[in-house]
Amino acid sequence: MQRDIFEDLFVLEMASNHLGSLDRALKIVEQHSKIVRFNNVRAAIKLQFRDVDNFVHKNFTDRKEIRYIRRTLETKMSKEDYGVLVEAIKKSGCIPMATPFDEKSVDLCVEFNMPIIKVASADSNDWMLLEKIASTKKPVIVSVGGLSLKDMDDMVTFFEHRNTTLAINHCVAAYPHEDSECELDQIDFLKNRFPDHTIGLSTHEYHDWYSSLLIAYGKGARTFERHIDIDEGGAEVAKYSSLPEQIDVWFRAYNKAREMCGTAKTERRVPLERESKYLDGYIRGVYAKHDLKKGDILMEEDIYMAIPLQKGQISSRELMLGKYGHKMIADCKADEPIKIDIIDTPYAHNEELKKTIYGRGL
Repeated sequence: MQRDIFEDLFVLEMASNHLGSLDRALKIVEQHSKIVRFNNVRAAIKLQFRDVDNFVHKNFTDRKEIRYIRRTLETKMSKEDYGVLVEAIKKSGCIPMATPFDEKSVDLCVEFNMPIIKVASADSNDWMLLEKIASTKKPVIVSVGGLSLKDMDDMVTFFEHRNTTLAINHCVAAYPHEDSECELDQIDFLKNRFPDHTIGLSTHEYHDWYSSLLIAYGKGARTFERHIDIDEGGAEVAKYSSLPEQIDVWFRAYNKAREMCGTAKTERRVPLERESKYLDGYIRGVYAKHDLKKGDILMEEDIYMAIPLQKGQISSRELMLGKYGHKMIADCKADEPIKIDIIDTPYAHNEELKKTIYGRGL
């Protein structure tokens, strides 16, 4: 399964379905996509799809005191408006995505050729919906806020059996939540439990846009999600939503995390040249305790270690006398450095190895 589609992907979800306003949604795309381009990150702007006429039971459409019902009805948008919005997201350089909350909305994802489908935490065990989503054969990101371990395992197994490319987002489904409730160690848990899947973070903290990203990236999260909004038109911005300037902080944290984590996560890194030179200054060199003659067998009682290490001198790193010592192939006076080419070792007969030893030290 191809996991690269999730690698270093930011998912920017339009908060509260952009209040059902196409104009507001287009402004959100315009302002946030500029921040995306400025920070040179890969980002998707995510919509919410609902078949509103059937999503809310007909006997409850007048129950506006129920927040979820009221918000669902108030933020209804036409298919045509969604089409305009999807095209605007593409033209902005971002990836269009959607969270479908019902089966008919999955069809809309297919019609608009969404490359990735998102599953909200509340729907992560809605088996009819998941079956419909899996049938599209599209990559899926699932948030697992509030799920029991069994529900989580069942969901992952479900998608694995259908060969679905899957990312699993750690999420605290409290809107908003405090920094002390981030539970970022769950990223470690998810990576260990589901090593074959990309692990991400869907986050709703509201005090600090920087630290959680640094920590999450360092722990191995590779897809990241936040709600986005703009402070225009007198509408109240939810605490868990990020304004363009806050998303800029978030992206800068990501770039800083990448800079500090480096690129060698599957193999040992190559030391910096100045790092090697610095450490070489602390390496002890091997000195002769007394005069040594060609043909002598160099043993531990014939030497001592001291700084500085000089060019061509054998160091404590290379010296392994063992039981039988090393044969001297040239003379060496007392307190003089024992050079790599005057004792019988592989270094003495290999010009490339000798070049390395002569390239370090004083």
